[in-house]
Amino acid sequence: MAYTFKNVRVWQKSHELVMEVYKITNMLPASEKYGLTAQLKRSAASVSTNIVERYKRRTDKEFSYFLSIADGSLKETKYHSFLSFELKYIKKEDYERLSKIADEIGCMLFCFQKKLKA
Repeated sequence: MAYTFKNVRVWQKSHELVMEVYKITNMLPASEKYGLTAQLKRSAASVSTNIVERYKRRTDKEFSYFLSIADGSLKETKYHSFLSFELKYIKKEDYERLSKIADEIGCMLFCFQKKLKA
């Protein structure tokens, strides 16, 4: 089996987040289609996308840069999901599930970045 970004655990977890976001955003009102729904999908997908982008980079500096962008997108996703919950667009259990996945990804990204600095 060839080693690709799909074998990387943090990418797998970030892809899980994207899939959950897409399911949950179906509950948001149609009036949010181009607002909160789009932002939440975009920021969640950006986490995975930047991990994939990093996969083709060669230096630790480039690696760290793309992990940093992924982490920023993760924080944005966490805020958008919190806002969706606060606006009562999504259920508490959906918000908590997204938060749990996001926290796991955050820990993985932190460990990657810490390892690069060592």
